[in-house]
Amino acid sequence: MNNDSKTDSASNHPPVEVWKEIVLKYQQPSLGRALWQVANTLVPYAGLWYLMYLCRDISWWLVVPLAILAGGFLVRTFIIFHDCCHGSFFKSNIANDVVGFITGLLAFTPYFHWRWEHNIHHSSAGDLDRRGTGDVWTMTVQEYLEASRWKKFAYRLARNPGVLFIVAPVVLFVFIQRVPALKASRRERHSVYAMDAALLALMLALISFFGVWDYLIIQLIIIMVAGGAGVWMFYVQHQFEDVYWERGDNWSYTAAALQGSSFYKLPRILQWFTGNIGYHHIHHLSPRIPNYHLEKCHHADPLFQQVKPITLLASLKTITYRLWDEKSKRLVGYGHLKLMRK
Repeated sequence: MNNDSKTDSASNHPPVEVWKEIVLKYQQPSLGRALWQVANTLVPYAGLWYLMYLCRDISWWLVVPLAILAGGFLVRTFIIFHDCCHGSFFKSNIANDVVGFITGLLAFTPYFHWRWEHNIHHSSAGDLDRRGTGDVWTMTVQEYLEASRWKKFAYRLARNPGVLFIVAPVVLFVFIQRVPALKASRRERHSVYAMDAALLALMLALISFFGVWDYLIIQLIIIMVAGGAGVWMFYVQHQFEDVYWERGDNWSYTAAALQGSSFYKLPRILQWFTGNIGYHHIHHLSPRIPNYHLEKCHHADPLFQQVKPITLLASLKTITYRLWDEKSKRLVGYGHLKLMRK
């Protein structure tokens, strides 16, 4: 249940009709901006693969930096895919679906299946009673205290930075995305199978040029860079100290967007590679705004600029946050448990 009118009044958030009127004009896709973003993302990405092909027989000292840079462009490719899933990148649904499938292929992600799960995330972000789909595993302090030793171990392992940002992204994009969820509908299941077939064909084509081991090493580096950066971005966007979480009866869509999604203020070059997704408070308020309009929308009204930014340096502290404390309404580290025992 969405209790926006009640909760927003208590939280000094504007009524839904107010912010909807502000964001409306930024929801209109721009064909020129969209095509230019496709060109300045996919063309360099393809060019880097060709350069790696030329350089692999010269020196891997040349190939590895190119693969790392390609990982950066794959992050930007995923943002295009992400916008297509929201139907915001192009005005045409067909264009969104076609470009979404192509960019999903490059990002090892099935289009309709991921779109379905991601829409669940948008409709439930910040709701403690609807956790579990498209989000980072987050337990409350009380849930952790009552958990079995095995579950505590599994949780600590899952939240370990090495696992979360290095191992998990590779497992997610290479393996988990190859299998449909049990609750997926027929279209979502078939999108996984179609993507797996297309991905196999693409891999075989690249292997024919690079050779098996050269291709696997290059692709692994790219996925590790792009996947790690992507998971980090998603983590920071919803795992900061004063983030918003509420039980279903008190949950508010507006509060979940403006308080539960961060404004990650990055250096310009990183903002470019991440497709403005650091303006995540705007994105969650209105997923229909394409990434190339997010910054303009943020500056359009003082309401959005009241959201406190998280800088790159300050974001490193979020690694220490592990559990949601329902009493203090903030994310805390494991050290908080020792304080509770005193």
